[in-house]
Amino acid sequence: MSATRRDFLQTLGVGAVAYGALPLSPRPSGLADTSARNAMPSVTINGTSHDVTADPTTPLLWVIRDIVGLTGTKFGCGMAQCGACTVHLDGAPIRSCVTPLSAVGARKVTTIEGLSTAVTHAVQEAWVELQVPQCGYCQSGQIMSAVALLEKNASPTDAEIDSAMQGNICRCGTYQRIHAAVHRAAAMTRASA
Repeated sequence: MSATRRDFLQTLGVGAVAYGALPLSPRPSGLADTSARNAMPSVTINGTSHDVTADPTTPLLWVIRDIVGLTGTKFGCGMAQCGACTVHLDGAPIRSCVTPLSAVGARKVTTIEGLSTAVTHAVQEAWVELQVPQCGYCQSGQIMSAVALLEKNASPTDAEIDSAMQGNICRCGTYQRIHAAVHRAAAMTRASA
C-alpha cells in the first residue's frame, strides 16, 4: 500500500510539533540546569528591579528574554556581530548576547520596551513615519543604536551615523531608510527642545 497525502501530512505534523518544541537558538546551560544557578540580588531593566536567579555567566540577552520576559531584544548571531541584541547599559549601547549577567551589576539596562510603551520616542516615531522596517527583525537593535547616537550628538552627519550604526546589520538592506530616520529623529528632537 502506498502512502497517501494524509499520511504524509500527519507525519509532517508530528515532526513539526517535535521541531517546535526545540529551542530556536542556543541557550546557556545555566538556564537549563537549576542546580548550577546562582542567585543574583537584582537587575534593573527599564527602571524595574528584577530578582534574577541565573548563572552569572548567562548572557544578558537570555535574562531579558527568558527570565524577565521582554522579547523585543532579538537573538541574531550570538557573537556580537549583527547588533540585533543591542540594549543600553547605563545609556551606552552594548551587545547583550555576549554580555554576562555578572557584568551588569548595579547598572541600569534599557531595552527597546523601555524607550516608550506607546512608541512616542522620537526615533521610534521617525522609524514608523518613514516605514523603515522591511522584515523588522534587526530594528530594535538599530533603534537602540540610533538612540544612543542621538543622545550624544543631536545633529549627526551621514559619516557619524555610519560610524555609530556600523555594528548593526540589516539583512533586508534598509540602510537608506535608517539614515533618513536618524536624520528625521534628530530634527524632531531639536524641534521639541
